[in-house]
Amino acid sequence: MREGRAARAARRDREFDAFVAGAGGRLLRTAQLLTCDAAAAERLLTLALASTYAAWDRLGGDDPYALARQELVARFARFSWRHRRARGGVLDRLTPRERLVVVLRLHEGVAEEQAAAGLGLPPERVRAVCARAVAALRERPRDTG
Repeated sequence: MREGRAARAARRDREFDAFVAGAGGRLLRTAQLLTCDAAAAERLLTLALASTYAAWDRLGGDDPYALARQELVARFARFSWRHRRARGGVLDRLTPRERLVVVLRLHEGVAEEQAAAGLGLPPERVRAVCARAVAALRERPRDTG
């Protein structure tokens, strides 16, 4: 019995390591786009991956990338007030919610309905936030000097 648990744990560790090796870079880029800060992105990704690892045995064939991205998004949304300071990135002009929608829809390619369900918003709201954010990104930055 003990050997069975040890073998399952070793298999889980190998599978998770392979997942992180394959998807870690993309998830980190998503976290960087959300936070506009490399250190904050690494912390966010570490927490999301820890939650993903904890739920690994319960995935039951579900996509681990989708779960990790969902954890990343949920943690960012919960603590987005921490990411309001200007850091100089292109997405920095957007509010945290606008960044979240733009990254999910345009960078990650998540369908509008799926993004809406994940964020707990109606699809029309996601569409409106995305349109407003894209319009803001297309505006030329104002000269401050």
